[in-house]
Amino acid sequence: MTTNSTREVVVGVDVGGPAKGFHAAAIDGAGYIGKFSSTNAVAVAQWCISQGAQVVAVDAPCRWRAEGQSARAAERELAKARISCFSTPTENKARGHTFYTWMVAGAELYAALAPQFPLYDGLANRRPRCIETFPQAVACALAGRSVSAKQKLEVRSMLLAASGFEVSVFENIDEIDAALCALAARCFVREDFIAYGDSEGGFIVAPKNSLPSAGRLTFPAPVAQGKPGALRKILAQLPLLSASEHKLLQAAISTSTAPIPSHRTICTLPFKCG
Repeated sequence: MTTNSTREVVVGVDVGGPAKGFHAAAIDGAGYIGKFSSTNAVAVAQWCISQGAQVVAVDAPCRWRAEGQSARAAERELAKARISCFSTPTENKARGHTFYTWMVAGAELYAALAPQFPLYDGLANRRPRCIETFPQAVACALAGRSVSAKQKLEVRSMLLAASGFEVSVFENIDEIDAALCALAARCFVREDFIAYGDSEGGFIVAPKNSLPSAGRLTFPAPVAQGKPGALRKILAQLPLLSASEHKLLQAAISTSTAPIPSHRTICTLPFKCG
């Protein structure tokens, strides 16, 4: 009989706001198992348990930024690794701003997972566990170089296909991101990962090594265009946004046809795998 331990069952979860909710994908050593979506954090945690998951990887901050700090240690370390990551706010700021409702949802999911999947603390890689990750860092790591966040659907689909998955089972970018998170969880199980951060601010986990076929992949290059004048004016009328939020919006409108980037990150600089 094949046990869950032998199968390396892991789950990745993409976190959205109250309307979009959570999208989860389960995989094992052989590939795709199933997916699940819900706006209820407890329901997602129960589904992870029902799958026999060893590790759950969540695309949301596992800790709030401490008062007086500009960013969590994990985010500063990612910046040094040339991955630009959106800075997590303090809890007070997050709970007072509608932009951060997805982070509050993420905190609810971590709380729901905690009894069965304690958060990774940087010590022994025992299981079951919950880890923080995010898809753009996973994509850059698997590719072994910087990849476009503006064309994430195409790029991440290619990386999933190169990882041996039938991409057609995923219906949207949220499910694709959940699958990428699951790949980070699988690397964690296999102790083939990098953990950025510290126990105080939490760790962000990404794969350590690129895919064997990464060098043969040709990703679409972003097409640079001028920023539409109307959108520039809208941007100028948003004084409540922080500098980081302004940069996120500026990147989103750098082309008139590009989809809005992930709420988590925009990878714009060369990435070097460890």
